[in-house]
Amino acid sequence: MKIAARSLLFFLVLVACNTTVSENEIAKWKSEILQTEKEFNDLVQKEGLTRAFYTYAADDGVIRRGKKVIKGKEAIQSWYEKDVRPNETLTWKPTFVDVSDAGDMAYTYGNYIFTSVDSTGVKKESTGIFHTVWKRQTDGNWKFVWD
Repeated sequence: MKIAARSLLFFLVLVACNTTVSENEIAKWKSEILQTEKEFNDLVQKEGLTRAFYTYAADDGVIRRGKKVIKGKEAIQSWYEKDVRPNETLTWKPTFVDVSDAGDMAYTYGNYIFTSVDSTGVKKESTGIFHTVWKRQTDGNWKFVWD
């Protein structure tokens, strides 16, 4: 009996450690992230930075702006309300996405363009590279935990 129980336990541990995720699942999750990035970018264009970053931040999300780290969804909203002007916008497009084998975490990076118009009407653009870490929420949606 002990040998059978040990064999069964060994088999269960072996199976639990050997779970593999199909390429189709990984591709589906990557597609979800890319769609979320697109919807996030689209919301910035339609309703502005403040609304979009609040909408897509996890409750414990973090952003780094300059030398500041802003922690929490409400703090992110407050920062954008105080520090973003109406004539500023941001566009971006991920060039890379990866997802954990569990399908609960992901990250993207790519290029962004930040545009502002000064008081004389001169348009200024700055470009760079962004990096975002995403976490699947209990409702199945993706929210960023680091931007």
